[in-house]
This record gives sequence, C-alpha cells and structure tokens, in this order.
Amino acid sequence: MGWVNAIIQGILTGGLYALFACGLSLMFGVMRVVNLAHGDLATVAGYIGVGVIAATRIPFLWSVPIVVVVMAAVGYVLQRTLIQAALRRGELTTLIVTFGLSMVIENGLLQFFSANSRGLGVNQAIVGASFSLGPQVQVAWLDVVIFALAVVVLLGLQYYLSSTKYGRLIRAVADDREAAQLAGADYRHVFGVAAAIAFATVALAGTAYGMTTTIDPTTGTDTILLFAFAAVVIGGLGSLWGTLLGGVVLGVAQQVGAQLNISYELLAGYAVFLVVLVVRPQGLTARRSQS
Repeated sequence: MGWVNAIIQGILTGGLYALFACGLSLMFGVMRVVNLAHGDLATVAGYIGVGVIAATRIPFLWSVPIVVVVMAAVGYVLQRTLIQAALRRGELTTLIVTFGLSMVIENGLLQFFSANSRGLGVNQAIVGASFSLGPQVQVAWLDVVIFALAVVVLLGLQYYLSSTKYGRLIRAVADDREAAQLAGADYRHVFGVAAAIAFATVALAGTAYGMTTTIDPTTGTDTILLFAFAAVVIGGLGSLWGTLLGGVVLGVAQQVGAQLNISYELLAGYAVFLVVLVVRPQGLTARRSQS
C-alpha cells in the first residue's frame, strides 16, 4: 500500500506543478518568452494574498479573486513595457531581463518582508482535512482541490484559445505575428492579454502553494521555477495539457523516490527530467519536427 500511496500523492502533487507550469508554458507558446521571474511572481502573488487578508480582514477565499485580478493587471503592464522592449531586441534579451526582474523581486521581498516564511489560509478547515482510501492511504482534501483546480484552469484555457474569437487571435499571433499584424491585429495588445492570463494562473499557483506550505522570498527561485520548468520540459514546451502530464510525471517520480529513501525525493524528479531531455527533448506530448 505504500507504493499505491506514493503514486496517488505524486499524481495529486502533479496538479500543483501543472499550476506552476501552465503560465510559463503559455508565455513561451505565444511569445517565445522563457520567463525566469515566473517563480518569483508566484511568490509575489502569495505575499499579495497575505497583505490583502491582513489589510481588509476579508475571508481567505475572497482574497483569491483580488490577487488574480491584481496579478493579471501586473502581467499586462509588464508585457507592454519591460518584456515587449526586451522582445524587440531579441529572445535572448528576454532571458536577461526576466532574470534581472527575478533578482529585483527576490531582494525587494527580502528588504520589505524579511526572510521569515508565511502561510496562506492557515485557519481554513480544508488545509488540514483528509480522507482515507484504505488503512495506509491518506489523501488531503487540499491536494484534491488543487488538482481539480489545475484541470479546470487547463480546460478553461483550452476552451478560450480554441473556441473564442480572442483566443483564436492569440493563436494566430503566436503562429505568424507578421501575418496577423498585416490583417489588422495589434500583436502587442494580444501579447499583453496573453501575459495577463499567464500571470492570473501564476496567482493561482502562488496562492495554492502558500496553502500547502509556507512561502518566503527565495521560494520562487529555489522551488517554484525549478518545478515549473521541469514540468514544462517533461510535458513539452508550449503544450498546455503537456504541463499536466509533465507535472504528474514529476510528482510521481518524486514520491516514488521518497518511498525508496526520503533523500531521493528531489533527485528522482530531476533524474526523470534529465532522462526526458536526453531521450525526448521535445517533451512527451510534442511531435518531432520534420524537415
């Protein structure tokens, strides 16, 4: 039963990793931007949630939409200013700019909030609630809710991109920016909307992570970005559903490794990441390019 428990926990953990990764995958798929500040922005979302609750005393669940809207606005503004300026100079420039943004965010959080860790929803009943699937399998309700949220977010993004007018416009700009611009589309605004959506998912990821554990100013770089990047690469760059598969594979690998030896948890996950890079560098869901 220990192995069954490890696999179940790994699958559910994969939902959290998919939330980490979908915004990163969306920005790369639309703009070809690898956002190295992705994890730090998720941490910022967590701190915004803490600040909103402390300032307004509203219930935790009411604070989540506020954080999502604030982060979506931040995403649009950052894309239209900093990231767009970097894109004009080349994709390599965006790596340097987002890396610098990551450093600014991390040190700014350390300056204003210190290195103390904080948690979200600590008084919520769901944080400690669980149910049993047999004598040795205990499942946390919070993990189930986060996995379901990841599926709902991915379904919503898939529907939006494939079945709405603006979603199809985003896909058109992603496929051929120049042709879409000749057809009258303002690709800068489209990129801004795509960034706003990506940052909204980042807000959900940061909030969810703040509920499962505590956050501190270095969490974004040390944990969230690494797991998000691994899930995206395993699933396939630019593939939304690939992020869920990549997250599940990463989560299961970590839990199986921990079942063998607790010190193998991270090692097992990154070993799978390395194997996928060597054997199938385009990811598990992406098709091989043909010349």
